[in-house]
Amino acid sequence: MSIATTETPGQHGAKAHSDGGWDDTSVVPVQTRSERFTSTDPTAFPAVTGQEVDWKLTPVSTVRALIDGELDGSRYELDGRGATVEWVDMVDGRVGSAGTPEDRASANAWSATQKALAITIAGDERVALGFDRSGFGATPRAAHTVITAEPNSRGHVVLRSTGAVQLAENVEIVVKDGANLTVVSLQEWDDDAHHLASHFAQVGRDASLTHIVVSLGGGVVRVNPSVHLSGEGSSGDLLGLYFADAGQHLEQRVYLHHQAANTIGRVNYKGALQGVGARTVWVGDVLIGRDATATDSYEQNRNLVLSEGTRADSIPNLEIETGDILGAGHASATGRFDDEQLFYLQARGITEPEARRLVVIGFLAEIVQKIDDDALESYLIERIVAELGGTA
Repeated sequence: MSIATTETPGQHGAKAHSDGGWDDTSVVPVQTRSERFTSTDPTAFPAVTGQEVDWKLTPVSTVRALIDGELDGSRYELDGRGATVEWVDMVDGRVGSAGTPEDRASANAWSATQKALAITIAGDERVALGFDRSGFGATPRAAHTVITAEPNSRGHVVLRSTGAVQLAENVEIVVKDGANLTVVSLQEWDDDAHHLASHFAQVGRDASLTHIVVSLGGGVVRVNPSVHLSGEGSSGDLLGLYFADAGQHLEQRVYLHHQAANTIGRVNYKGALQGVGARTVWVGDVLIGRDATATDSYEQNRNLVLSEGTRADSIPNLEIETGDILGAGHASATGRFDDEQLFYLQARGITEPEARRLVVIGFLAEIVQKIDDDALESYLIERIVAELGGTA
């Protein structure tokens, strides 16, 4: 005998929604990128299982210690060129001025950090700063950096990271009205390093930010820039370059939010993959808010596959909440060498290995040339050649 029941069966026999487990019917998935939950408390976030949309492309088991584990948030050794810096308490007013964590790893780093590194740029003259970080060791660490460009200042900051590391960190960037700032984040970690980073930026009225992520080293490196064009007439160039070798996982999740009117945004990430198990992930989110009239925005990602056994995930997303814009678009492409290019070069006496090097360098040079530092640009070209296994 069958017994009637008023209980509605779940999807495919499950009682919870297959995408998120919303047992409470009043809870709905986030529809807009800006509505994501934020908190500095890691326990406020649900446990990370690896099935979540923000984590399903990340090797969660490999970086579990950074997401959930205890982190050493003490000061670390820093080699700074061109400026003095200060270490401030996490209750300092500059901390939290650019953003709040959107995932558990970022919140874990935030809550564990004891002192934040504060870098301030002021004055009318262009200020060029370089900071080298190494020697973190094998202990899971937390770090926090705040970069502030005062009104009408001009600055160029390079954060270069090398050596062994297990690091979760947050980087805040505040570009005040009329300021012009370039921030380059260069990851050259050892092959077994793990690095989870969240970058938050606020760009003021008539100010501009060039944010460049270069990831060449590390076993698992995940950098998530979140840039808010919050001042009218502000602009943001979000650029990235990455080269994944065998067994490397290099991930970038980019968010550009046009909040104010007359803002200009460009997102351009390029990567190359070579070797079995080389993996890259790029997710680009652009949101043009309802008050961001006369916006001009475009994002793109390009990947060059150099060998078999690699995988490149590329997901561009665009949301528009106002019909009064100048233009917006997005694009993504992943492909192999252009045989016609190789044939053209070989027909002129260039060997195949050298031809391949020229093609790759030409492909990635567009990003390198935006760094605006001749010495660093030359060095990165040498590093790209070394990744290819050749000489300049």
